Amino acid sequence: LMRRIIPLLIIIIGGAALLAPVIMLMELERMPGDYDLVLQGRHYLIPVTYSLCASVALALLYSIVKR
Repeated sequence: LMRRIIPLLIIIIGGAALLAPVIMLMELERMPGDYDLVLQGRHYLIPVTYSLCASVALALLYSIVKR
């Protein structure tokens, strides 16, 4: 069981990290769980929720295709 869960979690977290900049460029509305960051007068929205949702969807798609 752990041999299946750990790689899936790595795919989900890694996918979220890779998808965050792409989702930031889309300028989507803020969702609960997203972070607002203000550095040197610039406003950044870090889309944690969108990234995790997209990453989970890709991980599920990967597991379906793999079978």
